[in-house]
Amino acid sequence: MCVIMNFMDDNLLLSIQKPARYVGNELNSIHKDWEKIRFKVALAYPDAYEIGMSNLGIQILYYIINNQADCLAERVFAPWPDRENQLTTNNLQLTTLESQKPLNQFDLVGFSLGHELTYTNLITMLKLGGIPVRRSERKESDPLIMAGGPCAFNPEPIADFFDFFVIGEGEEVLVDIINVLRPTSHVLRPTSHVLRSTKLEALSKIPGVYVPGLSKTVTKRYVKDFDAVTYPLKPIVPFIEAVHDRAVIEIMRGCKWGCKFCQAGWTSRPVREKKLATLLEQADAVLKNTGYEELSLVSLSSSDYSQIEELAKTLAKKYEKEKINLSLPSMRTNSFSIKLAKEISRVRSNSITLAPEAGTQRLRDVIGKNMSEENIIEGVKSAFAEGIEAIKLYFMIGLPTETDADLLAICDLAQKLYEIGKSYTKRVRITVNLSTFVPKPHTPLQWERQITIEETLAKQKLIKLNTKNKSIELRWHQAEASFLEGLFSRGNRRLSAVIEKAWELGCRFDAWSEHLKFDLWQKAFAECGIDPNDYLKTRDKNQPLPWEYVKCNG
Repeated sequence: MCVIMNFMDDNLLLSIQKPARYVGNELNSIHKDWEKIRFKVALAYPDAYEIGMSNLGIQILYYIINNQADCLAERVFAPWPDRENQLTTNNLQLTTLESQKPLNQFDLVGFSLGHELTYTNLITMLKLGGIPVRRSERKESDPLIMAGGPCAFNPEPIADFFDFFVIGEGEEVLVDIINVLRPTSHVLRPTSHVLRSTKLEALSKIPGVYVPGLSKTVTKRYVKDFDAVTYPLKPIVPFIEAVHDRAVIEIMRGCKWGCKFCQAGWTSRPVREKKLATLLEQADAVLKNTGYEELSLVSLSSSDYSQIEELAKTLAKKYEKEKINLSLPSMRTNSFSIKLAKEISRVRSNSITLAPEAGTQRLRDVIGKNMSEENIIEGVKSAFAEGIEAIKLYFMIGLPTETDADLLAICDLAQKLYEIGKSYTKRVRITVNLSTFVPKPHTPLQWERQITIEETLAKQKLIKLNTKNKSIELRWHQAEASFLEGLFSRGNRRLSAVIEKAWELGCRFDAWSEHLKFDLWQKAFAECGIDPNDYLKTRDKNQPLPWEYVKCNG
């Protein structure tokens, strides 16, 4: 029966988009003997393969678990709608890439939640994996379902779907979880079965673990000795091009700047670095084991790494003969950063990215963005002097205390930078990217109001009407997507019913603009008797927030 099903599934794959999303066996993937392993973990990412395989966290946890004796980790990603339809129509289950086993045969299924608009996809994966969506409906034989990642800092909207959450960084706490659960595996020890309630009680005692119904408060976990943390020296190389298709080394965690809107900056504290020698060794191993021709030095603010110049120049010189390109994302755009990036890059970039976030200095001060107009102009002049022809600018609309004058200043600043560029090159191009401000949990702006869809569209229109230069391109986030992101960022447990209803109505891959069906979301809210606009309002600082029990002091 199994052979027939696999043969049928192989034939089905030939008729869908990107069948390589589902076959596994990539370079550096790990295949252990299923029958001989006691404890089995499925690492799930509720988005397409090429998005999930760009997630460094998945690679790190996969490496850590598979290095544990008597444990295995396998990967599973959200099936694209054509693949979901195949599985449903042919009564097939969603399986992992390594062993093609359904999710309900694992001891633990761990979801990495990077974006609120993936919530309907996690329901798809649980349903197709043969696992009840709500934890209250799960039986003793069902796997425990865990979630972590940025969205876990407010577990409330999805708390009914998960048995427990990891709050913060996962490298060390995951080993603690495995040490608690490995002896309880029902796969190889059916005669000494341990109740789910007993497992969850034990898990609730682990620092950084939140168990709905048991835990009262939880303090985030973070790796204190970042230099010694386990890192994947043999990362999996995807069969199809991932969103970030390159070798990666993580040089530091945390950010010192304290922008009031940035959740990552506040939840990843304190700032920690790896030693220069450690990074040189890791870069050498990762490049050797993958064959990539680009190496990215990643962090929230790479230019703040204390030895960034020595690190970048050493790596560039070392790999010059192999023609390996070095990229420095998340650099502060000043003359030093631009010159360093140009000096060490084999592939000469023709553009740079700036994130002023607001058009006026007054509003930048309000949101704690430590970037003056002088800083911006200095960086842009340096870029054009180095041969750059295109500038990408990122702004937010709907910020606290924002006026029309702040919005019009975005147009003025873009035009001013265009005029500067014209004195260097005739091919100057300016791209203005507009996103709607979402007040994220655990930031100083978490109590602020979020603007409505109608307000977002009006602000976008105002900027568009006042941008006359055809060499200045305007782009903006979908207003409806930002609206939903804001609801689920600061939502409470009532929203789980809305998520499930939206899924039943057909919502999938909501973060992909071509798949977002906002009319179905509106119907889901109506059927659940919830006014979504209630979640956009200013929060009372004297009233508890839904995520009050999550502590992020670091």
